[in-house]
Amino acid sequence: MLDDLSDHGVMSARKRATTTRATVFRLLETAQPDDTASRVVDIVLIALIICSVAAVVLESMPAVEEQYGNAIYWFDVFVIAVFSVEYLLRVWSCLEDREAAGGNSFTRRLRFIFSFHAIVDLLAILPFYLSAFVAPGVADMRLLRAIRLIRVLKLTRYFATLNMLIIAVKENGRALAASFLILVTIMLFAAAGMYHFERISQPEDFGSIPAAMWWAFATLTTVGYGDVTPITDGGKIFGALIAVVGIGMVALPTSILATGYARQLKLSMDRYRDKASEALDDGILSDDELYDLEELRQDLGLDRTTASQILDAGMVQAALQQEEAAARCPHCNRRYD
Repeated sequence: MLDDLSDHGVMSARKRATTTRATVFRLLETAQPDDTASRVVDIVLIALIICSVAAVVLESMPAVEEQYGNAIYWFDVFVIAVFSVEYLLRVWSCLEDREAAGGNSFTRRLRFIFSFHAIVDLLAILPFYLSAFVAPGVADMRLLRAIRLIRVLKLTRYFATLNMLIIAVKENGRALAASFLILVTIMLFAAAGMYHFERISQPEDFGSIPAAMWWAFATLTTVGYGDVTPITDGGKIFGALIAVVGIGMVALPTSILATGYARQLKLSMDRYRDKASEALDDGILSDDELYDLEELRQDLGLDRTTASQILDAGMVQAALQQEEAAARCPHCNRRYD
């Protein structure tokens, strides 16, 4: 009898823990349209992210740091406490993520810890603990403070459009790496050519290939600071050619990212269109179907105008299909005269 009561108590405790974990997971995930509590949590976290990034920026101003440095420090302590609790709760509740099912609890938590958003969450709080517990001189405290700006990447969890850009970078990583490799290769050739033309006339600025790399980098990226310029006829002609090449080199990674982003946007629209077509099979949209479509729209980062246009086109298509079906015999599928 006592054993049965003990087993029942253990099962009840596990059930309560699972229910609590599911509630925490729901609150920390991006809010659904009718989830007010989760939306409040999202707004609070977004506000803390923006305010903490603003505090890091303002802290770099000597006058602000001198007058409000102590207040900024304690605000940062509060933010770190909140973000630390958030990180631990996310690691604890990640088992409730149905999309990440598969494997035991340890494997799933480990997979979550090494995900993009979890790494960003860790890097957002890590500099504070390193500056607080690492002995002075071991780490550059100014660098650690600047790294806190990575907190702005936490916003990608709440804005689907930023997630689409991240996915575009991931999927086009090899193409982007190839374009940067081409850029570095051309930069080396540009530095070598300018060294050949200008080393005698300007030994301080172009006396070696490494010294000429600054001019090559500024020219290929079309920045053109103007602090180092060629003065020989050969150097000017060569520099003009490199400047023209630089325009194309800057456009290359930009076009790769733009194409990747457009592809992700099209995939999102196609996914929403397929869901809308499925919901319009019977010609009407129920409240549950409208709720699911709105939830999907927010998850995909589509604006209301685009979603409305897709729904309108789907309703017109569904009406035409129903009209066509009504004009045909249900037995032989021939059109009525």
